[in-house]
Amino acid sequence: MLHIRHILFLLLICLAAMPSTAQRLKTNKKLLRTVAQSQQASAAQYKLLMQQLPLDRFPVTYYEKTRKLVTSGSEPWVGGFYPGALLYLYEGTKDTALFNEAMRKLGPMEKEQFNKTTHDLGFMMYCSFGNAKRIAPRPEYDQVLINSARSLCTRFSEKVGCIRSWDSDAARFMVIIDNMVNLELLFAATRLTGDSTYYKVAVTHANTTMQHHFRPDYSSHHLVIYNPATGAVSKKQTVQGASDSSAWARGQAWGLYGYTVMYRETKDKKYLDQANHIAQFILRHPNLPADKIPYWDFNAPGIPNAPRDVSAGAVICSALFELAKYVDGRTARTYFKAAESMLQAMCSPAYLAAAGTNGGFLLMHGVGNYPRNADIDVPLIYADYYFTEAMRRYQQW
Repeated sequence: MLHIRHILFLLLICLAAMPSTAQRLKTNKKLLRTVAQSQQASAAQYKLLMQQLPLDRFPVTYYEKTRKLVTSGSEPWVGGFYPGALLYLYEGTKDTALFNEAMRKLGPMEKEQFNKTTHDLGFMMYCSFGNAKRIAPRPEYDQVLINSARSLCTRFSEKVGCIRSWDSDAARFMVIIDNMVNLELLFAATRLTGDSTYYKVAVTHANTTMQHHFRPDYSSHHLVIYNPATGAVSKKQTVQGASDSSAWARGQAWGLYGYTVMYRETKDKKYLDQANHIAQFILRHPNLPADKIPYWDFNAPGIPNAPRDVSAGAVICSALFELAKYVDGRTARTYFKAAESMLQAMCSPAYLAAAGTNGGFLLMHGVGNYPRNADIDVPLIYADYYFTEAMRRYQQW
């Protein structure tokens, strides 16, 4: 007869061998079919969009009333989202026209690896060249990513402990929450070179941001201004939000995404805790709509008639699919089901544009900068990017 201790030991072994809740979460077959259909529809939309783009121009948004396609050169923060979205759609559809268009757009982007005037090189170069390296590796992509990380690090201040975001006068060192998502590029550079400098910059920036950007309820300010000489905080603002005390939706999304990446890259539990706190702030907020696509600000005036921001929804959805892998039990299920609800909504006619409309963009109802009355209730290329990423992440479950 087995001794009781032997029985307990065997039980522990069996429990250890069981898959975690996150591993046991199952995709919905109907939603998977919807996602596949949405990818095909998105491929057709982007074929319409690509016909309107000269080689050196990148899509930003589209104004339906005036039928105006807004484009940019490679230098603004949005440049890398279009080739990145094309690559995600190529993965889902195997449509080589999308891959070829992405490769065509990498050429004009390449020079930005030496751009030291922007903090957005992660968005610009990792969303484009990082995805290209993942899907169809080439040695030259490695050097582009390394050079981009070097350029980004020139904006880092040891005294402040952050990468400078907006350039202003010498007396103000401005850091926005968006910068958390640019750190992924630095981790890639450490992997490629073995040089931990990039890793340390990312960790220092994340720690400083965690200390100063977040309120007790784990909502975040958009902007923190530091004294560059002392590193002391001078001011906290929410420039693109409803007020300095409000929770700008895309800002909360950037924080959630950024600290999820921080945990993935470091396995430091404090980053997982931070991501969980942000996720719970978002998902438990009384102003989060039933379809979980947030208003442009969680404290926006006029709710429930305030504009939604599908770009914030797409970023949150993609982040939750990843975060669900790092937690267990009811929490994993909560994140996964919330992300499924968001993805279902974005794949529906409420947000996914009908064929041949929306200027070739995928999602409707984004908000760029509400306080400046800029790009309200329009498609946004970064919304498309994180939507295509969320679709691929769901398929990969």
